[in-house]
Amino acid sequence: MTTLIETTKRQSRLDIRGLVSLLLVLAVITAPLWAGRAELRLLGEFLSFLALAVLWNLLAGYAGLLSVGQQAFVGFGGYSLFVLCTHAGLSPFLALPLTIIAAGALAAVFAPLLFRLDGAYFAIGTWVAAETVMLVFAMIPALGGGAGMSIAAPLVRAIASDKDVREAIIFLLVAGLSLATLFGAYGLLLSRAGLALMAVRDNRLAAASLGIDIWRTRFVTYVIVAALSGGLGAVIFLQKLRISPSAAFSLNDWTVMVIFAVVIGGIGRLEGALVGATLYFLMREMMADLGTVYLIVLGSLAILIMLFSRKGLWGLIEARFGWSLMPTEREPQMTIAAQQTQCHK
Repeated sequence: MTTLIETTKRQSRLDIRGLVSLLLVLAVITAPLWAGRAELRLLGEFLSFLALAVLWNLLAGYAGLLSVGQQAFVGFGGYSLFVLCTHAGLSPFLALPLTIIAAGALAAVFAPLLFRLDGAYFAIGTWVAAETVMLVFAMIPALGGGAGMSIAAPLVRAIASDKDVREAIIFLLVAGLSLATLFGAYGLLLSRAGLALMAVRDNRLAAASLGIDIWRTRFVTYVIVAALSGGLGAVIFLQKLRISPSAAFSLNDWTVMVIFAVVIGGIGRLEGALVGATLYFLMREMMADLGTVYLIVLGSLAILIMLFSRKGLWGLIEARFGWSLMPTEREPQMTIAAQQTQCHK
């Protein structure tokens, strides 16, 4: 009987979470109907940042790959879209899937080299790889060199002739890819592959003893994260309509602040990325005019959280209230006989 009651409560919580998630998704999808142009830009920026935080958390918090070079794939994806649109004449809608494939292919080339390194050496290797990619793009005159390039006006008008409609379409691309990344990561962690990934996170030695291919699991995760990061970079700079090496491959914007959000939210949990990204954006909007004080507050907050809660803010919330917005834990399956015994008790 106790088991049945617990199962009913768990199902009720799942229903509530599903309803809240559906309402939030509907609110995002319908944002062009109720939000202005500035609000759409800000919401799109938040969603793309949240998706990047989820991806980095998946990479570092689950696969154990502490990369500080994810800006390589964000920038590569952005430039790939601009090249395909400007020089190949493709529409952004056709170019976007190709940028995702291209970023994944770049990661597949980097991975065998970077995976020879470990720990801090791997982190430095990813940063060097990202800087190399940036220098390559900065030296190509056809791409504007260090000054960058813009999407031609005819290609912009091809998205939509009306500016408001165009803004709405680009926002929906950003929102769609960001939400697909968030829920896709959750679905991955609920799958068999996700179980292997969490086993790698918890204990690599034990995971290997159970027959999990650590290298293959990390490789697939690295490629998937890079591919989606490239897609996000493409839609981010499509919204800006201009790209340059310094902006596309910004260590601060696409890696440092993402790591900050994950660390303060809670590494190794999807909720941590959500909490951290939300808190970062709230602090940025409220304190951006304070200059260096804003950066001091961000740094101090990160240090305090790392000192007093290694699991981040979500770790504190979960320990205090037992909440779980996106539960991924597995419970051992009971046999039918055991369930009947529990019912009789």
